[in-house]
Amino acid sequence: MKILVTGGTGLIGSNLTRKLQDEEHNVLITGSDVTLRAPWFKGKCLYPSFIGLNWDDIGKVDILFHQAAINETTLLDKTEMFRANVESSKKLFEHAIKQGCKRIVYASSTAIYGNEPAPYIEGITKLTPLNPYAESKIALERTAHELNKNHLDVIFVGLRYCNIYGPGERFKGKRASMILQIAKQMKTGNPKLFKYGEQKRAYQYVEDTIQANILAAKAKQSCIVNCGTDKPTSFNEIVKILNKVLGLQRAPEYIDNPIKDRYQTFIQCDMTQAKEKIGFIPHIDIETGIKKYHNSGELLAN
Repeated sequence: MKILVTGGTGLIGSNLTRKLQDEEHNVLITGSDVTLRAPWFKGKCLYPSFIGLNWDDIGKVDILFHQAAINETTLLDKTEMFRANVESSKKLFEHAIKQGCKRIVYASSTAIYGNEPAPYIEGITKLTPLNPYAESKIALERTAHELNKNHLDVIFVGLRYCNIYGPGERFKGKRASMILQIAKQMKTGNPKLFKYGEQKRAYQYVEDTIQANILAAKAKQSCIVNCGTDKPTSFNEIVKILNKVLGLQRAPEYIDNPIKDRYQTFIQCDMTQAKEKIGFIPHIDIETGIKKYHNSGELLAN
C-alpha cells in the first residue's frame, strides 16, 4: 500500500515508518533531518513539512497517518498552535480525501482531559484543557468529525496519546518524556522532581503505540480512543525503576512546580473502548519498557 506519514522523523512517526517499511509498503513521510533521525529510511521525504505538499505528484495514498504537530504544552501562542495543529491538518485531510484516501489515523492527546478525575473514559470524562495545545487537539477531533460527516466513506480514527516514550525521542529536548528527562539527570546526579514526586502518568512504550496505529488503520468504523494504559506510575517509582535498570543509587531532590495551575497531576486511561473498537491492548509494562529503551542504546545517548 501507499502510505503517507506526517511527522515521520518524530518519536511515533519514525518508529511507525520503520515498521511500515519493514512490511514493504510504499511509504512517504514529512519531517526534518532525515539523514540524522532516520538514516535507515529508503522512501521519499516530502520535506520539510506537510504544508504545501504537491498532491498532483503524490497522487492517491491508501492510508494517512497524521503524527505531525506542535506538541509543546507550555507554548501559549494559541494562534500559532491552531494554525499548525488544526487549520493545516484540515487542509491535509481535505487533500488526502480528494485524492481518494479512505483511511486517516491522527494523533490526539489525553491532555484534553486536563485535571479531570481519572481514569479517563471517552465520551464520559469532561474535557477541560489546561493549555492551547490541549485546546488544539479538541478542535482537531471536532474538525475530523465534521469532515467525516461529509465523507462517510472515509474512516477517521483519533488516538489520544498518553505519555509515549522510547527510542526516537532524544531530539525532542524539553518535550521528551519524563522517563528520558529523569534518566538524563540521573546520568550525572540526583534527579529534580516537582514536590513530592507522587504525580502519576500513564506511560506507554512506543512499540505499543505503533501497534495501536496499525490496528487503527484497520478499524471498521470511525472512532476516537485512548492510547495509553490503565496502570499509572509516579515519578518516584520511575526513579526506582531507573536505578534498578541502570545500576544506580540516585535519590530525588524536590523542587517547587512553577506551572502548577497548568499541570496534570494524575493521568490514567480507561482502555475499554480501544480494545472494543480497534482491538488494541497495551502489552508492555513500565519496567519492561524502560529495559527495552535502555537496551536500544538510546536512553542514555548523548
